[in-house]
Amino acid sequence: MVSVRMDKWLWAARFFKTRAQASRACDLGRIESGGRPAKPAREVRLGDMLQITNEGGVFEVEVLLLSEVRGPAAVAQTLYRETDASREQRMKIAAEHKAMKQFETLPSGRPSKRDRREIIKFRGRA
Repeated sequence: MVSVRMDKWLWAARFFKTRAQASRACDLGRIESGGRPAKPAREVRLGDMLQITNEGGVFEVEVLLLSEVRGPAAVAQTLYRETDASREQRMKIAAEHKAMKQFETLPSGRPSKRDRREIIKFRGRA
């Protein structure tokens, strides 16, 4: 196997739950290969450097193996190697989010009728 479609590889490497989500991410420009947005049908080859943006953060990875089949997570992690800078950046952002949650004030209970009306007005429904 010399190359695999981008959306199939992203799905097999478990960056996205479905191949349709991987394809959509490519269409939205959240996947870059060599600094350029990648289309879902673009061929992924060994040694390619990809920048992947998903719910988990921004990943910069090097393609080590190719696969069209989705397997266990342990096998999927062998398909790529994340750069040290990418890993450090994601850990830093996660720590910042965790620290910000300490200062977040949550409401004590259910909203009152007045609060509910303000929420509806804020959302622009009425």
